[in-house]
Amino acid sequence: MAGEAIISASKPQTAQMQQLESALEQIGVTRSHKSIIFLVVCGVLFDVFEQNAVGLVGPLLRQHWGLDATDIGFLNTITFIAAAMGRLGSGYCADRFGRRFMLNVNLALFTFGAILCALAPNYAVLAVGRFIVGLGLGGEITTAVTMLAEFCSSKFRGTAVGLINVGGGGLGNMLAPAFALGVFALFPGENAWRWLFGCLVLPAVFIVFYRRFVPETPRYLLSQGRVEEANRVLSMLASGKLANAQYPLHNYITAGAEASAAPVRKTRLADIFSGGYARRTIAVGVASWMTFGAQLSVLTLMPTILVAQGYSITKSFAFTIVMQSGSLLGAIAASVLGYKFPRKRVLTVGAIAACLAGLAFGNLTSSVAMVLVCGALFQFCVLTLNTSIWIYAPELYPTRMRGLGTSFLLALGTVGGALSQLLAGKMFDLHGVAGMFGMIAAMYAIFALAVQFAPETYGKSIEEEADAGTPDLVLQPAQATR
Repeated sequence: MAGEAIISASKPQTAQMQQLESALEQIGVTRSHKSIIFLVVCGVLFDVFEQNAVGLVGPLLRQHWGLDATDIGFLNTITFIAAAMGRLGSGYCADRFGRRFMLNVNLALFTFGAILCALAPNYAVLAVGRFIVGLGLGGEITTAVTMLAEFCSSKFRGTAVGLINVGGGGLGNMLAPAFALGVFALFPGENAWRWLFGCLVLPAVFIVFYRRFVPETPRYLLSQGRVEEANRVLSMLASGKLANAQYPLHNYITAGAEASAAPVRKTRLADIFSGGYARRTIAVGVASWMTFGAQLSVLTLMPTILVAQGYSITKSFAFTIVMQSGSLLGAIAASVLGYKFPRKRVLTVGAIAACLAGLAFGNLTSSVAMVLVCGALFQFCVLTLNTSIWIYAPELYPTRMRGLGTSFLLALGTVGGALSQLLAGKMFDLHGVAGMFGMIAAMYAIFALAVQFAPETYGKSIEEEADAGTPDLVLQPAQATR
């Protein structure tokens, strides 16, 4: 029967994936892993600098181009819209053409957009440049999350993915103002903002390193039936040396199974809503919308909130920087928790803590000390949750659709962030700080409930748990031929 053919065709691929899992567990964490993580995190760090760029050059654009707050806000909006599009497009292409290929494409887009922004003769060209930057930004972060998850063993992958946000949401948000001040000090004057965009072209150097030293992930190679190349990458990881170096080759995966590997099927968006995937996609998608929506709402409105509480603009910026220290600690905490604790437990407890921290900021910030403590605590909870979502997302889907599934979940967070800011602003206008943070607390309550409907993936094979969501590919028999 046809159903039997489907089952038997999947067995060689499953056996190879089991060999791959055993190889990664045996190899553990080597110098190669650390070098790859370092290169990827450095690229993401500049991504976050770029995300903050419009806010940092906003006053200069208002002064020299006569832009108003709406014009500057639109530049951010178009960047977020493009980032969501870039995430979806990059995820789809990464499943078809490879993670390494898309990492280079996204960085090239990011660099071209930065150059266009630096040379923009008018507002329209600047907006086009921001759109191109957004495509690269959204795509690179999604690809980086998928890539690092696939390089590592089940024990270490949470920490590896979490380190992306240590460099991004943690260090990036803290160092972005310092980076801008350094550029403005070196290149003062009317074109200082152009120099800032120009300096953000520096990540183009990483394209050379990515192409020379960062290999394709062994999981993707194996999913394409490229067993010999997968063995070469595994050998490189085991040796502790980067690509293009000399190292002994080992056959971790049986080369003889290459000819009988299951045929590769193109991924469609509908696949992440098929079978058991629908439940996890909806559950974690809702959670992603809630937490990224809450984070961006607070980041955007925090200076306005502090000014409304009677603090000067200068103090509000200084307070915001202090609060961002909580972001760095939260990203680090998520990396550690991802190594030691189940995903759903971290997400559930973190959501409850974020809910309480939001309520505290909305109702207990009558003094400077309470503003700083509650603000830093809230940022700590938010970055712990956001980083944990990054860790969790690639574990929910098999290799053939991991890029698309992960990108869809993170794109929902981007869209949620863009739309939630409007509702948060309305709540602030109508009900003040307490009303706005009451809404934020409700969003995290929804988050905590939503993640209960998703599976636990901690300590499990990234392939076995992901494939458990789709009985139609392995377990469901096809109709018998008559």
